[in-house]
Amino acid sequence: MYDVTVIGPAVIDILASPFDLEAVGEGNGDLEEIRMSFGGDALNESVVLARLEKKVQLISKVGDDEAGRRILDHLRERNVSVETVSVARGMDTAINIALIAEDGSRRFLMNPHSSLRKLGPEDVLPRIDKMAQIVCFASMFISPLFTVNEMKSLFAEIKKSGRMLVVDMTRPKNGETFEDLRELFPYMDVFLPNDEEICRLTGEEDPAENVRVLVEAGVGTAVVKTGKEGCIVGTAQGSGERGVWMARVPAVPGIRCVDTTGAGDTFAAGFIAGLCRGWSAVECARLGCAAASCSVAQIGATDGVRSLRQVMERYDLIFARADGSPKGDPSSQSE
Repeated sequence: MYDVTVIGPAVIDILASPFDLEAVGEGNGDLEEIRMSFGGDALNESVVLARLEKKVQLISKVGDDEAGRRILDHLRERNVSVETVSVARGMDTAINIALIAEDGSRRFLMNPHSSLRKLGPEDVLPRIDKMAQIVCFASMFISPLFTVNEMKSLFAEIKKSGRMLVVDMTRPKNGETFEDLRELFPYMDVFLPNDEEICRLTGEEDPAENVRVLVEAGVGTAVVKTGKEGCIVGTAQGSGERGVWMARVPAVPGIRCVDTTGAGDTFAAGFIAGLCRGWSAVECARLGCAAASCSVAQIGATDGVRSLRQVMERYDLIFARADGSPKGDPSSQSE
């Protein structure tokens, strides 16, 4: 039924920009924009994937409250299946406040007792048999209920079923170390940390070295996102240095960044959309960069990506094939 199953949080975001704590001081402050939006790693990836014309199943959790109902309506309107979103009575649906600086960077205020931290194995494991062929665990560490052992059990079951597993991450919540996670890496077909996140685990600041470390630890394809620099892709295939083949994929140049909220999630969605087409890791990364370039140019986690055609036009403009012929009209692509 689905092209992709995405597992992770769905929240409401209150966006405030441009925010300068010192300028506000002790009194009231005026901002150019304060508005409600929708977010959470899994929701962002699901909505962008749907706009890239993929059939998406979301596995998430919300409270039985007004915020939860708004999230479900938002997803239905954007053609994301919510049949596997759990609705919990007595639980507050997560509402995050995103403070966006002038340069597009952001800080979040959030309630750790809300649905953001309450997705657990019991919400996911019973769904494995009906998952898509490509499964994205959108937020490793976002829910403390998924301990390393719980993630290992879930990842093993997903791989046992013959599905492809893509994993994204955020900062560790339970003090997890790289060594703690070593047993998880061989289950990951694709791992998509950003440079800051993986540096916190390895202590290594060089993104290329972190790619090498991840591939040698068993990750099928490691992609370290490096913000405005693009990303570095690595696999164990080929005859590159130390047995790890790598490629640098640049970000789309000339883009004015106004909000980085959801940029990593949008990259992940673009990458997965490429996987659905059977593209190589580098082509998938290029599509991810093209999608992310649309995202950062507008405030809001998913508002910048409007359609597959928009993203493909950006892809063709920047990442035409070496022989000069573009990928072409997305309607002509074989799935």
